[in-house]
Amino acid sequence: MKKRVTGLGGFFFKTSQPDHLKQWYKERLGIPTDNYGWSFWWKDAEGNDGLTQWSPMKDDTDYFEPSESSFMMNFRVENLDELLAALKEEGVTVMEKTEEYDYGKFGWILDPDGNKIELWEPKDEAFKEE
Repeated sequence: MKKRVTGLGGFFFKTSQPDHLKQWYKERLGIPTDNYGWSFWWKDAEGNDGLTQWSPMKDDTDYFEPSESSFMMNFRVENLDELLAALKEEGVTVMEKTEEYDYGKFGWILDPDGNKIELWEPKDEAFKEE
């Protein structure tokens, strides 16, 4: 099996005032926030580009369900389908659906504490401006 997790894809958390919080981070810490939060680029040890997303989300979002946690982590992975199959065989709670977009493929699991974890097989080139 290839690597499982290759990096942090994002950190998403609930707040009662996401727009206010994004503005606070912009003004106080200089984070260039947008509607979604902050997408920041980095390079891995081999020099490949990567993207990590930081997103405050409205506290009534159902995106984290069935978890009752106030946050959700997103991990970058190399082969989502293979990893989900292996995790399922290992007894991990795997959400049955996956979703695919221009920027990558997503699947979800629950950790032993019931936190929803998003697994993302990215297509970082989809974010690059031409």
